[in-house]
Amino acid sequence: MQIVRSLEAEFRRLHERNIALVTAIPPDKLYWQPRAASVLPTYSCGEHLLRAAACVEQTFGGLTANLWDDPFEWTLPETLPTPEHVNEYLFEVEATRQRGFTLIRSDDDLAKEIITPTGEPRTLVALLIVTLTRAAHHQGCAYATFRLFSDKRLQYRDEG
Repeated sequence: MQIVRSLEAEFRRLHERNIALVTAIPPDKLYWQPRAASVLPTYSCGEHLLRAAACVEQTFGGLTANLWDDPFEWTLPETLPTPEHVNEYLFEVEATRQRGFTLIRSDDDLAKEIITPTGEPRTLVALLIVTLTRAAHHQGCAYATFRLFSDKRLQYRDEG
């Protein structure tokens, strides 16, 4: 269970960092848009955090209930307008993720193949790593956006 425990710990840290960042963002800056780029779209801290959580929700919703829906519609800023709403969503996603990890009984389970929504088979470990990578990317983007309007340094539990 060493690999499973390591993956579970990384997802838990991702969640804790999301919560810490939402807590640090002033409410009026949650969906603040940096200057629009001419080539790439720009997103607010809140939007990136919602995208990070949506990656996790989609994967673990698929694993636990075979619901691979993209949570896009219920994770719009209009649906989750305040930090409190975003935190509620983050905790719902965390509960889904925890349920998902209870289904993984050993490191051997990580080698099992799953059919993803695209129809391609993928090992469970590959799916979890891709999900973690995508979610961490959005979290990093949220933090980078946060740094555009704040010099505050965040402290996380796992970093002392």
